[in-house]
Amino acid sequence: MAAALGACFVVLLVLVALRWHPLVTVDGDISRTTHRWAVRDHEVTHVFRVLTDWVWDPTTMRLVCTAAAVWLVWRRAAWWTALWLGITCAVATLVQQTVKAVVGRSRPVWPDPVDSAHYAAFPSGHALTATVVCGLLLWLLHRHGPRPALWRTAVTAALVSVVGVGVTRVWLGVHWPSDVLGGWLAGAALVAAAVTVHEWPRDGRVRPPRGR
Repeated sequence: MAAALGACFVVLLVLVALRWHPLVTVDGDISRTTHRWAVRDHEVTHVFRVLTDWVWDPTTMRLVCTAAAVWLVWRRAAWWTALWLGITCAVATLVQQTVKAVVGRSRPVWPDPVDSAHYAAFPSGHALTATVVCGLLLWLLHRHGPRPALWRTAVTAALVSVVGVGVTRVWLGVHWPSDVLGGWLAGAALVAAAVTVHEWPRDGRVRPPRGR
C-alpha cells in the first residue's frame, strides 16, 4: 500500500514539475471558479479562514498528535508507540518542506486575494499534515477496539478534517487542487509506511495474527 501510494505521489510530482498542460489547465479552471465563489461569498470565506488557520492548520494537528503521544505514555506506558507517533509527524514535516524546496511551485496569484500564504505550493502542508495525523490516530484507535459509535464518530471527524482542509486551501486561493491531492497522497503513503514500521517484529519473531 505504501509503495502504491508513494508511486502515485511521485507521478503527480513529476507532472507538476514538468508543468503538464492538462494538469495546469484543470488546476487553473477549478481555482478560478472557486476564487470567484470566495470573493462573492464573504461569510463562507470567513468560516473557511477560521477553519484553515485555527482548526485544521498544521500546528493544531501537531498539538493533537503530541497530546495523543503524552496520553499513550501516561495511560499505557506505550513508549515505543508514542515515539513512533512523534517521529512520523517529524518525518512528514521534513518530507513536506523538502519537496516544496525541490519543486518550487508558485502559488496562485490573484488581483483580489482573500487570503495569503508563504513558501512554495506543492504539496499542501495542511493537507499532508491532516492526513498523517488523522490517519495515525484512526489506526491507533482501531487497534484498541473502540465501540462502534466512537469509531463512526472518529472516522467521520477524520474524513471531514482531511477533505475539509483541502477544500479550504483551494477555496482561499492559496493552493492549486493538485497541491492538495499531492498532500493527501504523500500523507497517506507516510501513514501506510509508518504502520508497516510499527507492526514490523522488533524481537525477530513473527507476530501472530490479531484475535488468536
